[in-house]
Amino acid sequence: MTTLAGVLTLFLCLGLWRSFPDATAVLTNPLFDAYQRIQPRPATEPPVAVVDIDEKSIAELGQWPWSRDVIAGMVDRLNEAGVAAIGFDIVFSEPDRLSLGRAAEELRKRGASIALPADASSLDSDRALAGSLSRANAAVGLALTDESDDAPPEAKAGFAFGGGDPRAYLPHFAGAVRNLDILHEAAPGAGFFSFATSRDHVIRTMPLVAVSADRLYPSLGVEALRLAFGASGFVIRSNDASGEGGGGRPGMSAMRVGELTVPTGADGRVRVYYSGLANMPVVSAADLLMGRGDVGALEGRIVLVGTSAVGLRDIVATPISAATPGVNVHAEIIDQIVAGVFLQEPDWARGATLLATFAAGAILILVASRRSALTSTMVFAVLVCLCLAVSWLAFSRAHYLIDPVGAVMTLLAVFLVLIPLRLALENREKQFVKNAFGRYLAPALVERLAEEPNALQLGGETRHLTVLFSDIRGFTTLSEGMDPQALTGLINDVLTPLTDVLLTREATIDKYIGDAIMAFWNAPLDIEHHEEKACRAALDMARAVERLNEGRQVPIRIGIGLNSGEACVGNLGSAQRFSYSALGDSVNLASRIESLTKFYGVTIAVSEFTRQAVEGLAFLEADFVRVKGRSAPVRLYALLGDEAVAEGEAFRSLARQHQAFLDLYRTGAFSAAVEALAALRPHETTELAGLYDLYAERLATLISDPPEGPWDGVYVARSK
Repeated sequence: MTTLAGVLTLFLCLGLWRSFPDATAVLTNPLFDAYQRIQPRPATEPPVAVVDIDEKSIAELGQWPWSRDVIAGMVDRLNEAGVAAIGFDIVFSEPDRLSLGRAAEELRKRGASIALPADASSLDSDRALAGSLSRANAAVGLALTDESDDAPPEAKAGFAFGGGDPRAYLPHFAGAVRNLDILHEAAPGAGFFSFATSRDHVIRTMPLVAVSADRLYPSLGVEALRLAFGASGFVIRSNDASGEGGGGRPGMSAMRVGELTVPTGADGRVRVYYSGLANMPVVSAADLLMGRGDVGALEGRIVLVGTSAVGLRDIVATPISAATPGVNVHAEIIDQIVAGVFLQEPDWARGATLLATFAAGAILILVASRRSALTSTMVFAVLVCLCLAVSWLAFSRAHYLIDPVGAVMTLLAVFLVLIPLRLALENREKQFVKNAFGRYLAPALVERLAEEPNALQLGGETRHLTVLFSDIRGFTTLSEGMDPQALTGLINDVLTPLTDVLLTREATIDKYIGDAIMAFWNAPLDIEHHEEKACRAALDMARAVERLNEGRQVPIRIGIGLNSGEACVGNLGSAQRFSYSALGDSVNLASRIESLTKFYGVTIAVSEFTRQAVEGLAFLEADFVRVKGRSAPVRLYALLGDEAVAEGEAFRSLARQHQAFLDLYRTGAFSAAVEALAALRPHETTELAGLYDLYAERLATLISDPPEGPWDGVYVARSK
């Protein structure tokens, strides 16, 4: 039996892993991130540099965006410094609001008389930037996005295909945030800077080429490389090209940029292998414009213009840093491509991993079916360590990404199936205890008894409990004329779904008293937020009765009372027979509250001691009442629904009016309370009709026969 269960589990996990290979990404990605932190890509003398629009630059030159004249000056400075290419991790999508030409036009509209030079175009800063871009080897950036329907401009670079048309499998975007036409037309290059984010927003991959409006666009990094190499376009190689082997789904295998070839994933993405760029020159934009700093270090390099200023919101998370400027990611890609160091998942990796996992699983099954649980655990640990070691060695020695998570999870599933079965066979005595007592003790108590048989003795402890009482209203009338079999069937039909709800909500069923149920929470085991779980159980019980009433001519109604407080709980009874139960004042109060549900006409009544520990549900205060047998009054609340009800505007409005009515009633303003109650009645629900009828009668009596002495608003219940 153990071997069969292990084999079935192994094949099931392997089948699921093969069908859903990305299911392990939530664990695989953080693992590969850790690999990069342990062994980042070796630092180089990078062919790339960054001009940083940093906090210092904003402090000196003013808030962003700057005038395009300033940006034009930056381009001219870089051009004079002899940079290989310029790439802007910025999009200039709107006309310059600081342009002198626009300022003059605005002043004229306001009636000012301004004399402009004959060539007014010199005042247009956008035109000035376009002129600077046309004289430089520069690529403007654009954002490809699904949040815009604006078509992107024509790409600057051409594309040649080795294999089928890549538009079928590359990432697609609905539109773009594009540069002004005058700037796009002037610049020799254009590339997108949109990142491929993951669920945890860590930048691990970057598409080198993407599709929008049925056109291909290069990323900013490879476009800057193209300009630096003086190439006219790119070559995309697909896996269906001659010599690639073909087979399987079509996808991209590599991209040629000038003299360099970049291996990619099937969707055109490259896995960024971060180095931290310790040797990369970073020049403040202010220093560049003011002629300060080592501008000579930029000569011959590709220069990316971006920002590290927090307020400009281009700070991203990477595997090696929780916060890094987005422009540095593009710089990493350029440096990685030039260095020729790539992280790859080989074509054979998936099949080899599945085969190795099958072999490891078979070893584990063989050991677990013949050896002890301890030995099996040791073998499992060795196999897991071996999987992780192979994955790490593949990364550190060959820069291969071999996913060990699927193998580890498969081995874990097999282990978790085998070991419990093995232990079950070795612990028949415990199973006998469970079978002997499972029918009439709470499941949690059965588990405790299986572990501690000595717990079967008299005794108790004081615990903070939430106690629930429930019974069927008008059961005597409902059962009249029924024979014993029909009556038994009715009770079972009602109590079975209610019991299912209670067990689902982690209650301990204390006892059935005819048509009534007593249950409690937080014993024998600790239950977090037991007050809230009890309230939700009560709501679920009410819904279960509603479903039970579908198709019935005479509907069933129940009342539920809830209270929280200290109680004695334990094995109560005699030496011959006992049961796990609770007793105390808090238990008695819960019973009294359940009895009052019929009086107030509500399904669920909750004491203030339970209500104060629960937030978010739809409560309305019902009364301040002194129950029989208890001197201190208690506030009662009607529980009307869950968060969906509580957050509705109708309930919020009703709650405000209801509280205003109670305030008038409690202060003795009975005539005003009558008017407030009349205003409430049009908004009442069926659940509250009985309560408001009760208050109407009570107010009529109080007005005709005012109370003697001080009025405290406490109602004294006359019956249990």
